Amino acid sequence: MLDTATVQIIKATVPALQIYANDITSHFYPLLFAQHPEVLPFFNQTNQDKGTQPKALANAVIAYGANIDELGNLSDAVSKIVQKHTALGILPEQYDAVGSCLLQAIKAVLGDAATDEVIDAWAKAYGQLANILIAAEESIYTANEQKEGSWRGEREFILVKREDESSLITSFYFQPFDNQGLPDFEAGQFITIVFDDLDGVAMRRNYSLSDAAGKDYLRISVKREPNGIVSSHLHNNIQLGDKVKLRAPSGDFILRKNAKPLVLLTGGVGITPAISMLNTEAESGRDIRFIHAAINSEVHAFKQHVDELAAVNSNIKPLYIYSQPEAQCQPHVTGFIDATIIEAQLPADRDVEFYLLGPVGFMKVALAIATSLGVPANQIHYEFFGPAESLTA
Repeated sequence: MLDTATVQIIKATVPALQIYANDITSHFYPLLFAQHPEVLPFFNQTNQDKGTQPKALANAVIAYGANIDELGNLSDAVSKIVQKHTALGILPEQYDAVGSCLLQAIKAVLGDAATDEVIDAWAKAYGQLANILIAAEESIYTANEQKEGSWRGEREFILVKREDESSLITSFYFQPFDNQGLPDFEAGQFITIVFDDLDGVAMRRNYSLSDAAGKDYLRISVKREPNGIVSSHLHNNIQLGDKVKLRAPSGDFILRKNAKPLVLLTGGVGITPAISMLNTEAESGRDIRFIHAAINSEVHAFKQHVDELAAVNSNIKPLYIYSQPEAQCQPHVTGFIDATIIEAQLPADRDVEFYLLGPVGFMKVALAIATSLGVPANQIHYEFFGPAESLTA
């Protein structure tokens, strides 16, 4: 526990850090990469260039400081960070590197205002947070190691099948090279694929699992991104029989299994974890509304699969929305999602489990609609396809 004087300093300096947060994180990352180049594989450089990772770091630091005496308020955020870190394989010594560079950045930006007392207080606070995260992450590493079919660290897999799901998305099926079993996982979780050398650079990327558990493979379905180094490598270079390294399934954005109607509202590549959820619950008997928004059928992944499931499971009701439909394949609705479309898929009492998955712009609209229609906040589950709020990733 932090002493009273340290807590007071932290809370008193949070407003200043909030004002200069972007400057601090902009200063922090170049320091970290220059002083500790070994951490580069844990960061998505595209998100660095966009500024999304620095912004996430700034928000996380400010939230931690503002709640320094009520850390229970951050339990959900801490859980997300821990899941992200264990997926990537963050190690305790990497917290020291981050902490050192973060303090240097605070000192450089705040100047004389960052007195020795202020820096010492933030060093203690960061140490407390690091210890909380390290302990939580170790518990997950240990649990993975002991879980049947699971593993700690990296494990070799072989690509046994690849299948185009649309003009942009391809599914990759991986089986363990050691021919040992696979763990159960929760629909909505993801795995991390590790490349030690892509054009001389080591990289790690998270991809949602896109099928139900209980199979003899792990499947990811990857969108080809114009500037995506890893996604392009998967699409262009990985062939049947090739080996890759994977880390164990992770993530706390998971399907709630109960008898309530299930609404899966997805846009673009957000469909991939939703397919895992759909496959998991297809034969459960619960009412499932599967709503997908796309530009047209060419980029609409898994359409045939969903239609086939709906044909044999009357509880599944698909609804497709295309903004620019092609003449040969018309959707149920032309245009964009709106409150009228979504309201027609909801029961009168709004007692549903409502999942929203997709790009940030799409998700903001979808979330606003679900909220305006009176779906209970604790039954709306959403995932933006961007970086988690994390101190290191």
